[in-house]
Order: sequence, then structure tokens, then C-alpha cells
Amino acid sequence: MKQVKLEEYNERSFQEAQIDKAIIAVGSIESHGGHLPFGCDTFVSYGLALEVAQRLENTVVVPPMWFGMSQHYNHKPMCISLTSKTLTHVYSEILDSLVSSGIKKVLVIIGHDGDIASMEIAARDIKLTYPEAGLAILDTWWITAGNLLPQDTFEVWGGLGHGGEGETSMGLAMFPELCDMSQAKGMVPDMDPNVKLVWNFQELTQYGASGAPEKATLEKGEKMRKVLVDYLVNFVKRMDHQGWRYKTQ
Repeated sequence: MKQVKLEEYNERSFQEAQIDKAIIAVGSIESHGGHLPFGCDTFVSYGLALEVAQRLENTVVVPPMWFGMSQHYNHKPMCISLTSKTLTHVYSEILDSLVSSGIKKVLVIIGHDGDIASMEIAARDIKLTYPEAGLAILDTWWITAGNLLPQDTFEVWGGLGHGGEGETSMGLAMFPELCDMSQAKGMVPDMDPNVKLVWNFQELTQYGASGAPEKATLEKGEKMRKVLVDYLVNFVKRMDHQGWRYKTQ
């Protein structure tokens, strides 16, 4: 396997590898019900990042960011959370460090919903500071996987949910030794399809999970994993070809 973890390089090997791209994986430490590990979000985003980097040239994966903004999940143990303001500063400084060090093509894979707003703010600010940089974010892999797979892949709620059918399936595919399906329980909230009602998680389910985790399977997880990795690899290659900019007519 290729060396893709940034922390394993040294000054000489880094320069010889002509690294020009980095992948950042962010997640959280929080409850995902009784069936998934606290680090589920980071395990998924970091695992995807490593697989994508293996299929690209001149690419490293930054050490994962384990802590996110998880305060809306703090009614269950174990929640370790930063505030949105702190997280935005941290993301900004990580991105600034990469771009100012010469890595001007960055893909972010977000594993946790609470990180999305902070990363969006940080990335937009960095883009203003470094207009030449190419920044891309996969902010909701759980939705993207559902969009890429056949509509009949999932049985309940399109596979959605915190620790739900889709996320639990990914766990079975990526870290099965940490999944306990005997404890898989969730509830499906009735949510408006167009207007977002701001929630704390205990409003959606009496468990640490929502959706239908009991419907998860290894087969579904492998399909999600493959389609996401394939898509991201093709996306980065396409961005390299078009200069990490939108095509214009």
C-alpha cells in the first residue's frame, strides 16, 4: 500500500513525493446508540479518506479531527464537544496551514452533521484569503450515498438517521468488530421535507439513534463504501483536469 498518512512523511520524503493534494476527515465523539462506537463518524470519514488517497497521486491524508460540535447530542454518554466558534477557528487554521505550506488542493470529508456549518464558514474565509486554492467538501456522505445508489437499496427513510440504516451499514462494512447489532434501535421522526426545524437530538428519538439501524447489512455498507470512494476518486481527477474550478460556458 502507498504511504498516504501525512504524519508518516518527513521533510525529504514529502518533497520527493511532490504532494499537492490533501484530504481532511472530520467527525466526532458522541453517542450513536447502543450498537455503534462513539467514534463512528470519524472512523467512516477517515476510512473513506484513506481509501480515496490510495487511488490518487501526490495526495496525503491529514490526521483526522476526532472532535466536532456535538452539543445537540449531549443527552447521552459519551459526548466530547467543541463549540461552533472554536471549531470554525480550528478548521480555518488547519486549512490555512495546508494552503500556506503549498498544498492548495484540499478535499474535506465530513462525517458529522454538527461540523458542516463550521467547515463551510472556514472554507469560505480561506478561499477569500487564498483565491488560488481549490477547496471541495463532501458534507453529507449519508445523503450522497443514497443519491448514487438505486432507490430500493434501503428499506426505511432512505437509509437516513443518526446511527440509522445507512450509517450502521457503513459500520458493518468498515469496523464490524465495534458494532453490536443486538442493541440496534432507532425511531423515524416525521420531518418536513422543505423547511428545517432546528432540533436537539432527544426531540427526535428516545434512543441514541434515529432511523432503522436494525435494517442495516454488510452488503448495503459495502455498496455505499464503494460508490462513495469511486465517486470521490473520479471527482478529484476531474478537478485536477479542470483546475479545481467550475466549468464555464
